Amino acid sequence: MPLPDDAVEARAQGWRTLAALHARIEDRLERALQAEHDLSVSEFTVLDALARQDGWHMRMQQLSRAVVLSQSATTRLVTRLETRGLLSRYLCEDDRRGIYTEVTPAGCDLLARARPTHDKVLKEALAEAVEVPELVPLVRVIESL
Repeated sequence: MPLPDDAVEARAQGWRTLAALHARIEDRLERALQAEHDLSVSEFTVLDALARQDGWHMRMQQLSRAVVLSQSATTRLVTRLETRGLLSRYLCEDDRRGIYTEVTPAGCDLLARARPTHDKVLKEALAEAVEVPELVPLVRVIESL
């Protein structure tokens, strides 16, 4: 049974509002992380996702899901970070087809310096977004998590 037109529009408007908040925050984070740490938001997210793992490594497929990128985009991103000495890859001992990705000490150091920037900018971006009436409900949900 199809949704009534007003429900379809409400859902579409909700999505547009969420996309607007995401774009607003990601833009601020991108500029700050690039300027202060030479990191993109995606690079920060990869380092952060890996550093939060027990053992600090993940299979590439798991990493792709964690950072919401295609496997090919994740591979290109990991290659860039590996070239910079921030990540390393190695074969899984249990399954030689599997490749683990791990944060290096240099990656951990950069992440430790970048986290306060990320947190500060995120806090500021959310504080600014709450001034836009249609974004208030989404900001409140984020703050409640």
